[in-house]
Amino acid sequence: MTVWYDGDCPLCRNEIAVLRALGGKVAFVDLSIGEPCPIDRAAMKLRFHAQAPGGPLLSGAEAFAAMWRAVPPLRPLGEMARSPRVLARLERLYLGFLKIRPWLQALLGGPRKPDPGDRGRDRART
Repeated sequence: MTVWYDGDCPLCRNEIAVLRALGGKVAFVDLSIGEPCPIDRAAMKLRFHAQAPGGPLLSGAEAFAAMWRAVPPLRPLGEMARSPRVLARLERLYLGFLKIRPWLQALLGGPRKPDPGDRGRDRART
């Protein structure tokens, strides 16, 4: 599973740190440092994106659910999100979150300055 995230976003960085600590087979790609991405970088920063090897590019709640299934402690949440009703509810919640995301980012200190030593791409854990 590959997950693209906005490394300029303090909220996103904190979330990715937690996900890394939980383990799983997920490669995290920081969009803020120029790593290749499958679609327009600005569009990818607007919504959360994930992709399983050989699978379609997913975004929003669908991407979160797929990623959760790749992280052992979160797998039950990802499985519940296979239900269309649950996934639709999660997407509505995600859209609501996107409306307050800029405010939360500002509260947490706003965008970071580029770090030339940042690798940008994690290797998937095995």
